[in-house]
Amino acid sequence: MASKDTKLYDILGVAPDADESAIKKAYLKMARQFHPDKNPEGAEKFKEIQVAYEVLSDPEKKQLYDKFGEEGLREGMGGPGFDSDDLFSFFGFPFGAGGRRGPSGPPRRRKGRDVMTAYPVSLEDLYLGKETKFKIEKTVLCGTCKGKGSAKPNSVTKCSHCDGSGVTVTMRPLGFGMVQQMQERCRQCGGEGEVIKAKDRCKKCNGNKVEEESKVLDVFIDKGMQHGQKITFKEEGDQQPDIIPGDVILVLQQKQHSVFRREGDDLIIEKKILLSEALCGFQFTVTQLDGRVLVIKS
Repeated sequence: MASKDTKLYDILGVAPDADESAIKKAYLKMARQFHPDKNPEGAEKFKEIQVAYEVLSDPEKKQLYDKFGEEGLREGMGGPGFDSDDLFSFFGFPFGAGGRRGPSGPPRRRKGRDVMTAYPVSLEDLYLGKETKFKIEKTVLCGTCKGKGSAKPNSVTKCSHCDGSGVTVTMRPLGFGMVQQMQERCRQCGGEGEVIKAKDRCKKCNGNKVEEESKVLDVFIDKGMQHGQKITFKEEGDQQPDIIPGDVILVLQQKQHSVFRREGDDLIIEKKILLSEALCGFQFTVTQLDGRVLVIKS
């Protein structure tokens, strides 16, 4: 299903069906208008324009955005350990358009990815309610090294390649005297900002700081819940050092029923009858979802 997200098109002031030439023309016009050298108050707008053009000028990114919107773009460009909280950080603005930290405060702990899973339920489950179990596999901080990667003191050192930031920065010319700052995860340390010598790595997690764990969640399906409704388990997602775990979200998927079809709060039965029954009347029984037998007369 095509996304209705048109934010990036709106930033450049073009229609979603604009071609490559129109997008580039709009970008150049707005970039000149809001460039910080000419318009000091337009710095934030200039960042937004750069991000919008970076996406819409790249056929692959544009297709991803058109199909799934900004959320799909974040996930598509992401990967394990990728900070998808802010598109601006991906395109080289470390603290986003509005800032990710205060003037003197430390960076906020980012939240990990939410895990969304389809959860099949019967019509009886939605009608009567149900308490059930759901098993998940996730990563948790290593109990031996407490998520440090090594139990030995002073064994974790700052990555020299990225100076401990976890990212490397390169500059890319955009033309017209403008350059764009590109930021990506450090390949030397995998974005961790630190390295551990092989001999000092935790024996249990091999320096990965996390280990696999199985957990069983209690799922409560209330009477009257709907197809597509979500049940959220706060911060039950994968654990990573210095990251708030994401949520585990179950999306209820109603299975097809052999007798009933649900429309809102109504149960619908489709039944073929004979012409003689239509003229002279009929009677039949239906077993309700709670086991009651209903007599249908006409």
